[in-house]
Amino acid sequence: MKSKYICIALTILGLVSCKKDILNTAPLNAVSDAALWSDVNLVENFINEKYKILPHFYLYTTLPSHMGYSAASDECFSKFNYESVNRINTGALTPDNMALDSWTVDYNYIRELNVFFSKITAVPGDDAKKNRLNGEATFLRAYCYFDLAAKYGGVPLITKVYNATDKDFAAGRSTFEEAVKFVVAELDKAVAILPATYTGTDVGRATKGAALALKSRVLLYAASPLWNVTNDASKWDAAAKAAKAVIDLNQYSLYQDPDYHKLFITADNSEAIISYHQNAQQYQSYSDIHLSPNGYHGWSAYTPTQHIVDQFEMKSGKLISDASSGYDQQNPYVNRDPRFYANIIYNGGQFRDRPAEFFTGGKDSPQSSIENWNASLSGYNWKKYNDESYDLNTQAVGSKTAFIILRLSEIYLNYAEALNALGNDGEAQIWLNKIRQRQGVNMPPVSAAGTDLRDKIRHEREVELCLEGHRFFDVRRWKIAEITDNKPAMGIKITKKTDGSFTYDYTLKVQDRKFFAPQHYLFPIPKYELDKVKLDQNPGYN
Repeated sequence: MKSKYICIALTILGLVSCKKDILNTAPLNAVSDAALWSDVNLVENFINEKYKILPHFYLYTTLPSHMGYSAASDECFSKFNYESVNRINTGALTPDNMALDSWTVDYNYIRELNVFFSKITAVPGDDAKKNRLNGEATFLRAYCYFDLAAKYGGVPLITKVYNATDKDFAAGRSTFEEAVKFVVAELDKAVAILPATYTGTDVGRATKGAALALKSRVLLYAASPLWNVTNDASKWDAAAKAAKAVIDLNQYSLYQDPDYHKLFITADNSEAIISYHQNAQQYQSYSDIHLSPNGYHGWSAYTPTQHIVDQFEMKSGKLISDASSGYDQQNPYVNRDPRFYANIIYNGGQFRDRPAEFFTGGKDSPQSSIENWNASLSGYNWKKYNDESYDLNTQAVGSKTAFIILRLSEIYLNYAEALNALGNDGEAQIWLNKIRQRQGVNMPPVSAAGTDLRDKIRHEREVELCLEGHRFFDVRRWKIAEITDNKPAMGIKITKKTDGSFTYDYTLKVQDRKFFAPQHYLFPIPKYELDKVKLDQNPGYN
């Protein structure tokens, strides 16, 4: 690094937690490059700042958010087009018209972490701490490369620090398989270095479990139809083994509470493997105000579509499309999967201090006298991640709600999907049903095989992991986005009758959407990058 000074953020913008709050590290002013790399405690703060690369709630930064990915899928709508997600939804994504782009951000972090790797050996100080920081940096760089590969496919794998004496700054693209191999090898290194748990002020850093869980996700993506075009069983076997390695730690357990909603507002719970935590004085979450209805002084920035609402089964375990389910279109919110009530704010549903009013002219409708410009256009709001104890009337905008990046339910679903692909349907059912039959959910067990079981596992991911950023990537890796993302985003129009009952009209179109296959299965390499270096563009974007 040629500059005389390297800036460490005055405030650590994001605090990441593995099962507990991360340390509150004292902030730094600008420190000289020489001072930084001569003090292991300053290096520790340098690594703390790099946790900002992990997924988070939308916070007006250049980092893509999990809500953005959700809004670029069929489960959600972004009213204010944050992060330009409508370029994806309307089929307008091009190399010079990007959305959810993290190319520069990821590579900036990779560059800084490469500097760390080039310097850490010579830093004086406790070897155990240096070793642990090495593990954290390895995990974080692996995450950056996985983020890039999941969106762009094969990318340049840069591990050196370039300087003024280098004659060639260009690096060609790897293949996706090469990128996966690199990320998995890096995560294996991290697993060997990182501790299983921490104590005291070190609680919250990346752990063995976090590295193993990320490896599970990476290998599941690599085994999926988008990349595993020959359905190579060895890739599914690797994905199954990676998920089982997390389970075999016996360190995490499904969150058990009669109120399933608490899983997403309880920062320290048994299911969370690694979470992004916010410190209200330094970095505000904005989750509550983004998700709450206008009648509660929220912004309705991200709202559920009718599609995701319809995915929640009846309490009997039957889909609402099943004629024998008992579903009534004019009484649609009765006897549904308990996760519906935990995740969705719907007309008449209790939220904070009153029932929500999405009917025409209601407090939470576009015709409301309360901040109607912030009303939901779909007739729903998200309850997930909404802390009802947080008073938007009297408290500041930010909240302390944590975003769970990796949790045990995902690992169970990863394992079930891989087992099903390998033909081990009996075992796959066991792990799927552990999720469905946990306390607070208690849905009937699934009994199926083959592609029927595959579809039920996919459906369970859609319900269990909604608003967590998975759906965007799932429909692409399954190669079904040309079906799921080529339909209008729909909502509900509700009219209140004179007798106090309601009529429900399902023809409300919120947004027309387009997906062009195979082009849109990958992001384009940004034009601003192609203007600097010669790289092969992804198909369909030339």
